[in-house]
Amino acid sequence: MTYAALTGWGMYVPERVLSNADLERIVDTSDEWIVQRTGIRERRIAGPGETSATMGVRAARQALDRAGVDPRDIDILVVATSTPDQLMPSAACVVQTELGAVRAGPMDVNAACSGFAYGLAVGTQFVRSGTSKTVLVIGTDTLSRFLNYQDRGTCILFGDGAGAVVLQATDEPTGVLSIDLGAIPNTGEMLEIPGGGSAHPASPETLDQKLHYMTMQGREVFKHAVRAMGESTLKVIADAGLTPDQVSLLIPHQANIRIIDAMAKRLELPMHQVFVNIDRYGNTSAASIPIAMCEAQEAGLLKRGDHLAITAFGGGLTWGSALIRWSV
Repeated sequence: MTYAALTGWGMYVPERVLSNADLERIVDTSDEWIVQRTGIRERRIAGPGETSATMGVRAARQALDRAGVDPRDIDILVVATSTPDQLMPSAACVVQTELGAVRAGPMDVNAACSGFAYGLAVGTQFVRSGTSKTVLVIGTDTLSRFLNYQDRGTCILFGDGAGAVVLQATDEPTGVLSIDLGAIPNTGEMLEIPGGGSAHPASPETLDQKLHYMTMQGREVFKHAVRAMGESTLKVIADAGLTPDQVSLLIPHQANIRIIDAMAKRLELPMHQVFVNIDRYGNTSAASIPIAMCEAQEAGLLKRGDHLAITAFGGGLTWGSALIRWSV
C-alpha cells in the first residue's frame, strides 16, 4: 500500500498585531471579556497587498524547503480557503504561478474552518491512489477583510494567516491513517458570508445590507462544534485502530479556548497533550491547524512515529478530523 508521508511544513502570519486593547478602542468590549470567553489576546491582520494567495505562497515555500522539494515536482496543489483573492481564477492557480509549480494540478477546497482537513484528505487520496507522488496542501484565509468591526461577536475572534504541508508517496505506514469529514444539514445560516456569490451578487443593496460581512450565531455554533469535533475525533482514532491514550498530541481548531477545554475532557487528555496558540493568533480558519502543526513541531512536541489527532469545525456547518502518524 502507498501512504502519504508529511515531509514538510510551513507557516506565515502577517506582521500587524491587533490586540484586545486595540479592539477596546473601536468596539464595545474589553480585554478581560475577550480572554475569559475566548482565550484570545491578539491576532494578526493582513497588510496592504497581502492576500490569501500571497500568504499561502510564503507558507508553501517554507514547507517545500523543509521537504527538499522543487516546486516543479508538485503533482497536485490544493488550497483550502473560504477567502480566495477573487472568484476566478482560483487561489490555487495564483499560488501555482507564484511558486513556479508548472506541472501541478491546482484546485481550491472550501469548507471554511474545516478546510485544511478537507484539503489533507484530497491530497492524501491522490497519493494513496498512485496518481500523484508529491502534493502540496495549503490552508490560508484573510477573514479580517470580511469582518464588521462594529460586531463584537465576530470581530474579536478572527485573524489572518497561512500554513502548508508537503505530502510524498512512501510504502511506510505513516501520514494520514484515517479521516472523517461531514456537515450538519440546515445549519448554513449559523455561520455565513451571504453576499458576493451568485445568490446575492455585489450591488448597492447588498452593501447597504452589509451582506459581505460574516455573521455568526455563536452559541449554536459552539454547541454543535463541541459535539461534532468530539465524536469525529474519537471516530478517526478508532478507525486507525488506536485508543485515545495512544494519541501523543491533539491539535484542535483554534476557535475558542472553551471548545478546546471541552475537547480535552471528552478525550480524557491532559492539557499538556493539547496544543493551544489561540491566544496569539485567534481563529485563522483553514490556516489554524497547519500553523499549529508547525509550531508544535518547532517546539519539539512531535517526533517520528507519534500519533497526532487534528479536528476542526466551521461554516456549513462542516467538520473534519484526521489521525496522523508523524513522518519526520
